Amino acid sequence: MFLIIYCEAADDDVIAALKEAGVQGYTKMVEARGEGTETEPKLGTHFWPGKNNVLLMAVADEAIARLDARLRELKREHPRAGVRSFLLPMEELAV
Repeated sequence: MFLIIYCEAADDDVIAALKEAGVQGYTKMVEARGEGTETEPKLGTHFWPGKNNVLLMAVADEAIARLDARLRELKREHPRAGVRSFLLPMEELAV
């Protein structure tokens, strides 16, 4: 399971990166709030404006490296977008 957290302003770029990497499906959670270590807090307030989006997707083993490389490239291109990705173990239970 791939988990990606990023500034909502970078949504178009992140979704485009997924498509370029061959990812066909995802679940998006919008208006997530939080603090990270590389960018300012995104709390949706006047003092800390902005929010994050969170994407969850099942990615085939052979596509993981391609997606990771594209996200690293996106992070270099847009360092203020707060793009962070994580790979979580996943087991499908219901078909």
